[in-house]
Amino acid sequence: MPDKPDAGLNSDVWVIIPLYNEAQVVGGVIKEVRAVFSNVACVDDGSSDDSAVIADAAGATVIKHPINMGQGAALQTGFDWALRRGARYVVTFDSDGQHRVEDAQAMVQKAREENLSIVFGSRFLDNRTNPGFLKKIVLGLAVVFTRWTTGLKLTDAHNGLRVIRYDALRKVDIKQDRMAHASEIVNQLAATKLPWSEYPVHIIYTEYSKAKGQSLWNSVNILIDLLVN
Repeated sequence: MPDKPDAGLNSDVWVIIPLYNEAQVVGGVIKEVRAVFSNVACVDDGSSDDSAVIADAAGATVIKHPINMGQGAALQTGFDWALRRGARYVVTFDSDGQHRVEDAQAMVQKAREENLSIVFGSRFLDNRTNPGFLKKIVLGLAVVFTRWTTGLKLTDAHNGLRVIRYDALRKVDIKQDRMAHASEIVNQLAATKLPWSEYPVHIIYTEYSKAKGQSLWNSVNILIDLLVN
């Protein structure tokens, strides 16, 4: 589908939203994002519902995978798309409503003001997000593993809300299509040695988002993928 008109809001930023069967909520997510960022690309990863149609109607550029290839593949497709269109920054943003656009906006501003190539969102720099006791333990183990393997002293190794500048993005080449892609991105960004920081974000866990993949078992699967890949 053709690109949507650029309204001039953060026109050097592309927000990349992997999309898979989120027809219930994606329209509202995109409308909120486009109030701040004019360039929004949804990579529809073989959805079997009306997600792509709803995303298009809400004002996103929709890029379609003919089959489900996994979130890692969807992100890489979005990254390539954004770089070809001259993006200076890319924001990775979830389609299920758990991320807040005001956090993304503040992270982009931080990247601009502090000349950062990467800004990682973190749930654990303040007390607003409550992932649950067991999930927090699993995520904590992922942080320890990531610090050990990359040297990055992150407080949240698997937060899907990130800002990546073009110089770092060019060095990202995601091969993992399952949950291990989250670790792969961090590893590749760490290898760039480019300036980075974290920013405190509030992740909103709803019953809907938990059912769509934010459960404790999903966190355990991330940890397993870390250990075997």
